[in-house]
Amino acid sequence: MTQPIDIRISNLDLDDLAQFEGVVAVFVDPEGKLDAGARKVNSLTRKAVARFIEGDAFSALDEGAVSPLAYPAGMAAVCVLVVKLSRRPSQENLRKAGAALAKAHKAQPMRILAGNLKNAQELAFGMAMRAYDFDVHKTEDPKVLGPVQLQVSHPEAIAEAAKAGMAVTEGVFFTRDLVNEPANVLTTDDFAARLAAMQELGLDVEILEEADMEKLGMGSLLCVGQGSASPSKLVVMQWNGGGDEAPFAFVGKGVVFDTGGISLKPAAGMEDMTMDMGGAGVVAGVMRTLAMRKAKANVVGLVGIVENMPSGTAVRPGDIVTSMKGDTIEVINTDAEGRLVLADVLWYAQERFKPTGMINLATLTGAMLVALGHENCGVFSNSDDLSKDLLKACAAEGEGAWRMPMGPAYDKLIKSDKADIKNIGGRFAGSITAAQFLQRFVKDDVPWCHLDIAGVAQVKSETTLSPKGATGWGVMALNRLIADVYEA
Repeated sequence: MTQPIDIRISNLDLDDLAQFEGVVAVFVDPEGKLDAGARKVNSLTRKAVARFIEGDAFSALDEGAVSPLAYPAGMAAVCVLVVKLSRRPSQENLRKAGAALAKAHKAQPMRILAGNLKNAQELAFGMAMRAYDFDVHKTEDPKVLGPVQLQVSHPEAIAEAAKAGMAVTEGVFFTRDLVNEPANVLTTDDFAARLAAMQELGLDVEILEEADMEKLGMGSLLCVGQGSASPSKLVVMQWNGGGDEAPFAFVGKGVVFDTGGISLKPAAGMEDMTMDMGGAGVVAGVMRTLAMRKAKANVVGLVGIVENMPSGTAVRPGDIVTSMKGDTIEVINTDAEGRLVLADVLWYAQERFKPTGMINLATLTGAMLVALGHENCGVFSNSDDLSKDLLKACAAEGEGAWRMPMGPAYDKLIKSDKADIKNIGGRFAGSITAAQFLQRFVKDDVPWCHLDIAGVAQVKSETTLSPKGATGWGVMALNRLIADVYEA
C-alpha cells in the first residue's frame, strides 16, 4: 500500500539553521508576532520575514495558509515558508497548515520550526494526509520527497500524541488505495486477499465463498455477481480489543466494478465505477486503524464483495430472489445492486454477532449527489442516539454529514405486486427509498445508520486533506466514534 511520508519529530535546534540546505518553515500568528524559529530566520535573512508580514500578501493569507520566500539571503536554504497560524490554533487550521506544507514539499529536505506550537501532532497529521500520491501504475520514476523534520520544544510528548494520527493515516491510505485501484487489479479475489493480509495486524479475518453463502440462503447478494466470472465473497474482520461485550458492526458494499448489469449504465463516466466498492474500502480502512492503534473495543467489519456484469447468467429485471432473512425481492433494476448486497450482509451480521449497533456504508445512489453534492454524506438512521454520536464524530473530524428523513410513507414506493419488496422505487426520493429498503433488513432493537457516501468517496478536485480521486472519507469519523463512545 501507499506509505505515508516519514515525519521525524525532534527537539527545536536553531544552531545550524544558516547552513541547512533545504526548505525551512516558520510560523507567524495573524497579528504578525514571530515565534523563536521565525525570529531566528528573520535575523539571518536581514529581516526579510518582518518585511513580508508588513505587506499586503501576508494580510491576504487565510489562517493555515503558506507563502514562500525563495532563496533567502543569509541562509543556505532554497526557500523559507511562512505559515500564518495562531499559537493556539484550531485542529482544522493546524491540519490545513500541514496540508499546505505537504503541497509545497518536494525533493528537498524540509525543517519545520514549530517550537511551542500547541498540538503540533495535528500539523503532522495534515501533512501526512495531504502527501498521498497514488502512482503505482505509472512507469515514470516515482516522485521522491525529501525527509521532513518537525522540530518542537517537547518532542517526546508530540511524538506520542502523533501515534494515533499515524494509525488513522494508514487506514485512510489503505482505503484510498483500494478505491483508486482499477477493477482488473482489484478483483474480488484480490480484494479479499488484501483484507486477509491484515491478520498480521491482529485482526481475525474470515472469507466466506459462494458455496458458504448459498448454504446461508444469501440469494440477494449472490444474484448480483452471478453474471461475472469473478466469484462473490463475504469477508469478516474481527477486532477483539474489549471485554466480553458484543461488538459494534461496520458493513460495507464492495462492488469492485458496476456496469449496471443488464440495466446497463451509459458509457460516459462508467470508468468511475471502480469506486463502487468505496463503502467496503472505508470499513477495511477503519478496521486497519483500530488494529494499528489497538483500540480497546470489540468491532467487526463485514464486506460483501461482488462484481456486477452483464452476461448470459446475469440476474434480469423482473427476477425474484430470496434474501437470507427470507424476504423475497423483485429486481426491477439490476443497477440498484448495492442494496441487494447489503441486505444479506446486514442480516448475517445481526444473526451471527448480535451487535450493539451497526453502521453500513455504500456508494449507493446518484440521488445522493443531487441532494448533497460532494460536501456531505447522507445519514439515515433508526436511532437518534447513534446518529447524534456519529454526526458529532463527523463534525469533530471535519467530514461532512447530514441526516436525511425516513418514514413508513416511503415504503409504498418500493412495494412489489409480485414479491415482498422491489429493489427500486420511482424517480423521486431515490436515496430515501434505498434506505427504507435496507431498514427492512435491520432488526427493530438494533441501533443502525446507513451512510450513502456516493458524493464523498471520490471527488474530481482536491480537498484540504486529499488530492483528487479517492478521499478515504469516513475512516477518521468512524475511528473517532469508536474511540469516544465504545472504547472501554
